Order: sequence, then structure tokens, then C-alpha cells
Amino acid sequence: MKTIIAEKPSVAREIASLLGASEKKDGYLTGNGYCVTWAFGHLIGLGMPEDYGITGFDKASLPILPNPFILTVRKVKKDKTYIPDSGALKQLKIIKELFNQSDSIIVATDAGREGELIFRYIYEYLKCNKPFERLWISSLTEKAIKQGFDNLKDGAAFDGLYQAAQGRSRADWLVGINATQALSIAAGNGVYSLGRVQTPTLALICKRYLENKNFLVKQYWQIQLSHSKEFIDFKSISKTRWEDKKLADDTLKAIQRSETATVTSVETKSVTEQPPLLFDLTGLQKEANKRLNLSAEETLNIAQSLYEKKFITYPRTGSKYIPEDMWAEIPNLVRALQDRESCKQAITKIKWGRFNKRIVNDLRVTDHHGLLVTDKVPSALSAKENAVYDMIAFRLLEAISQACIKELTDVALQALHYDFTTKGCKIMEAGWRSIKGSFSDDDTEPVQDLPELKKGDELKIKEATVLEKQTKPPVLYTEAGLLSAMETAAKEIENEEERKTLRNIGIGTPATRASIIETLFTRNYIQREKKALIPTEKGLQVYELVKDQKIADVAMTAEWELALQKIENNEADAGAFQKEMENYASSITNELLQTSIANENLPKLVCPKCKSQQLIIRDKIVKCSDEVCNWVQFRNVCGVQIGMADIESLVIKRKTSLIKGMKSKAGKKFDAYIVLNDDYRTSFEFDKTKNYKK
Repeated sequence: MKTIIAEKPSVAREIASLLGASEKKDGYLTGNGYCVTWAFGHLIGLGMPEDYGITGFDKASLPILPNPFILTVRKVKKDKTYIPDSGALKQLKIIKELFNQSDSIIVATDAGREGELIFRYIYEYLKCNKPFERLWISSLTEKAIKQGFDNLKDGAAFDGLYQAAQGRSRADWLVGINATQALSIAAGNGVYSLGRVQTPTLALICKRYLENKNFLVKQYWQIQLSHSKEFIDFKSISKTRWEDKKLADDTLKAIQRSETATVTSVETKSVTEQPPLLFDLTGLQKEANKRLNLSAEETLNIAQSLYEKKFITYPRTGSKYIPEDMWAEIPNLVRALQDRESCKQAITKIKWGRFNKRIVNDLRVTDHHGLLVTDKVPSALSAKENAVYDMIAFRLLEAISQACIKELTDVALQALHYDFTTKGCKIMEAGWRSIKGSFSDDDTEPVQDLPELKKGDELKIKEATVLEKQTKPPVLYTEAGLLSAMETAAKEIENEEERKTLRNIGIGTPATRASIIETLFTRNYIQREKKALIPTEKGLQVYELVKDQKIADVAMTAEWELALQKIENNEADAGAFQKEMENYASSITNELLQTSIANENLPKLVCPKCKSQQLIIRDKIVKCSDEVCNWVQFRNVCGVQIGMADIESLVIKRKTSLIKGMKSKAGKKFDAYIVLNDDYRTSFEFDKTKNYKK
């Protein structure tokens, strides 16, 4: 008998039905010589410090360098402690019995680093030594699964992948546990979580936020002229930027009197815009954030759901290409899309027999190829699933279309002795841009149509105006912008040699970036302000403490990602990487223990209830130090973190300023003051200038 282990019950059911294992048992399916069971994600993980006999945060115990690392069953929080998850224990018992009864094992967890780790940690924890083979597939269609079973690979072929996954898991433990404990001990005021990838990501957000906030906006003025020729209206703008409005106004009057502008040069060039490549996961997350305002986590969850429903290929991919042997499948996928209403119009623009092969590149396909639809076309999906599916479908249609050819024209003009400029764009061949019918990118200004112009032409000035403009600060990160920054983190590196070496390496991997961003939210280090990501008071405090230390260094994190890739490809030694991580964990622990956290910026407040004891101010709560009095105020109210100024105002004046953007249980946003009543409990007071519906 063979036991097959999948990552989730839904995938196990798909495989079991194909193999004829239709008899349902507790925790597995059986039949036809197979037992098909499943994990529930990570059933086994690395033990926590208490598993090594270290309780609480103790300076004398740092750094904690496990040798060997202990594996434990997934734990859940109960009261103030963590206990083994009963569901995980039950499923592990079933897996153990099946492994013991089997001749061999087939691994069908997700084909990637995390999927490999999920199985290997279970295999190691159960001290199993049965031979195992690997099912390596990129989609869950019947055809792909059958092909996968016809081409099972020896489990040992994925030892490099496992060592990289294990290396990443241990590195995150060593850095996260030691750095968090060290900084929290130094602070003596709550828990300050740090992490190998989390902290450099927080540093990116804080650095950009401070650059934006401290940017000195300068005003300047430009003159815009309106012209018309051959019934085409167009505008030109002055090259000069005046910093004095009066000078700009005086120039305007002089130009208005002159009434004409002369063309001094016309330059035309042809530009070929190649179609975009397929989406990898990060590309899809960026696009979904820009267009649909979905978070990276939401997009990943939707893509995973589409994958499990067999509508798209494996989503956690870092590649934008397909291998040569898949090219023959593409026409079938395009034909399948003809049955989808939203794609019908776009498919009429496709040039059959002239597909662009730019996405074919065997060398650029990593564990998985770029994101594709399958030949199973969905009919009933949720609105968000439909939108994400269409993004992937349209990107495929664009990728196989021809290049877009544009003719760009740069025109220089002179009015009096002032230089003006205008640009024009003519679409010669629409190519891939005809799929969606948009001929310029969202972040570029649409370029106007120009009439035929030549040097020496005199153009009448129909209208001249002064435009008031401002210099723009660096934009705050949206999730799309942050994902780009994480993907191209090496650009931040000052050393040119290092920057070249790491140019295609980011921080985190496509599969982990979403969870890193979500971690920053759950740690209360960042929050959303409309679409922008901005740090909280606590996030900025952590950044100020660590910004000059190794743990916030983007370059170092990118170097580790490179090292993990090399381990995966059997080009580097996993043991040497772990030794390096242990040395690093030791040095940042010492660095952070010497950090002094200035608590003097926290106000000294007396409890409003007992009026005798000082309040303890923490990140999540403010409470009286007298346990008998026990007055407490939570700092997160209806999804909004209450700042220090408002806590002070509540305690002293019994009322905060107007807190905006709170969310009711029904998910509706509201603004209100938080007030302290006579019984020292808090309630809301609504703005009397607005009509709130009760």
C-alpha cells in the first residue's frame, strides 16, 4: 500500500477521486491500493524557548542558540499559555499509523519551499524512514495530476529545497526570538517584536514616511499656451519654472501681447513597447492592489482559492515565463477563454498564428512557471475572484500579442525668447495595448494628438495662463509600492558591487511577502491611511531604535535570500548558513541589549479613578498600577490606535479629540470623541455638527 499526503483536505479529495480511493475514513480516503491523507498546513513547527526550559524574557539566557532544534506539534493559545492543538494531534496520529502500514509514501504537498517543509517536518517528527517520492505539479487539473503521477520524482531530488526551507525557518527563529527578547528587555515596557524580514520591511515604510513628512514643499509657476492647427487643439508648457509669481505674471502679459509662438524643432522617433510578461505572485498582488485595492494577503487567498478550484495554475510562483514544452498548450487556453463573456471582445484582437513567444524561456522558470489560466473556465465566482481571474486571463492575452508601436514627437517652441515644449503620440500599431484598449500607463500622463508641425511654423496663441504648481514629496508606500520595494530591495544598496550581485534579489519571497506585511499590521507597527501604509507611534519608535543596526539592513536580508537560493540549488552549504545566522543572532542580541529606550517621552499620568497611583502606559493598554483600583483603557478602539496625546487628554480632560475612521461591528466607519463618564468607563460622543443616523 502507498500513502499519499497532501497539504489540505481539498487537494487530497481531488487526488483521491482520480486514483479511485473513494472510501472515506476518519482523516483519510482509501481504495485501489492507496491511502490519501492530509496535513492542515504546518502541523509541526520549531519549538519555542519554553520547550528548551527557558521561560519569560531573561537577559542571562540570551542569545538562545538551540542545538539541536526541537520540533513540536502546532500550539494554540489557551488563557495565557500555549497548548498543543488537539486537531493537529489527532491528524498526526492518523498520519503516523498510515505511514507505518505503508510500503512507501508519495508527497503531494504544495510544490514549493513551504510545502516541502510541511511534509519534511512531519516525516522527521514521526521519525519515519519509509522511502518517499514527490508529486511535482503546477496545476490541479485532472491532466496535470495524471502527468504528475506518471512522472513521480525521487524524494531525495528535493533535499536542496528542504534544506533551504529549513534554513529559512531556523534563521527566522534565531533572529526573531533573540532580537525580540533583547529589545523588549532593553525597553522594559512591553514586547517589541523584531524579525529577519519584518524589520527591514518596517524600515522601508518608516524611512519613506519620514522623507514624505519632512519634505519641504516649494511652490513654482509655469506658463501654459493653448494652440490650434488643422482643427486639432493642443497645449505647450514653459521650460522655465518661476519661483516668483510676479515674474511669471509679468512674463505672461508680455507673451499675451506677442500673440504667436514659433516652432524651433520637431523630433519624431518610433518606439516599440514589448508586451508585459505573465504575472508572478508579486506582480499579481501589485496589480490587484492598484486596480482593486486588495491587500497582498487577500490577493494570495483569492489566487489560492482559484488554484484549488482548478481555474489557474500554482500561484506562489516567482517566475514570469513558461518552459518551451508548454508553448503548445497556449492556443487551447486562449480558445477556452472564448467561452468567457468578459474575454470575448479581447480575443477578437488576438492574431492567431502570430503569437508572441516572449514568455518562453526555460532558463527563467524557477520551481513553477508564470501564472496561467487552465482550460477549465469558471462560471460562478465571487466578484473579487472574477476580477482576479480576469487579470490573469487578460495578462496572458496581452503577453502573447504583438508589440505596440508608437510614434513619439517632441516639439520645441519659442514665444518671445522663452522656450516651450509639447509632446505628441501616435499609435502606429496597437498590438498588445488593444487587448484592454488603454494606450498609456496609469502613472503617466496621457499624451495628446498633435497636428503636422515643422520647424519655422508660426502658431497663434489662443490662450495663455499661469499654472501654480508644487514640488512633490516622495509618495507614501501603498501595498503595491511596498511589494515593488521589497522585490527590488537591492536598489537601496549603496555599494555598487553588492548592488550588481543582488540586483534580482529582494527581501522575502513572493510566497512570504503578504504574510510579512500582515505581521506588521498585527504587531501594530503600521496602519492604513486610505491606500497608504504609514507607521504607528510604536512602529516609528522601533525604527528609531534599530535604523542604524544590522537588523534593519536591507542589503543583509537580500544577501540571505541569495544564500537560501544557492542552498536550494545545491550550490551552498546549509550548515555554514546556519552558523552564520547564529553568529549574527549573537551580535544583534548584544547590540540590542545595549539600546536605551527613552521612556521620558511618555507622560506621567495619575489614574483618573483612584487619583493616587501612576498609570502604566503600554502599547496596547493604559492601566492603573494599583491592582485593587484596576482602572484600564485599551488603546485600540474599534480598529483605531489611540495616540498618546489623546490618552493624555482622556485622563486629564475626560475627552479625546475627534477620533476618525473607527469601525462599528457591522463594518461601518464613524467618527466620535471618546469620553470618560462619572463611573470612569468610556463611551462615544458624536460630533454635534453632523447628523448621525442612529
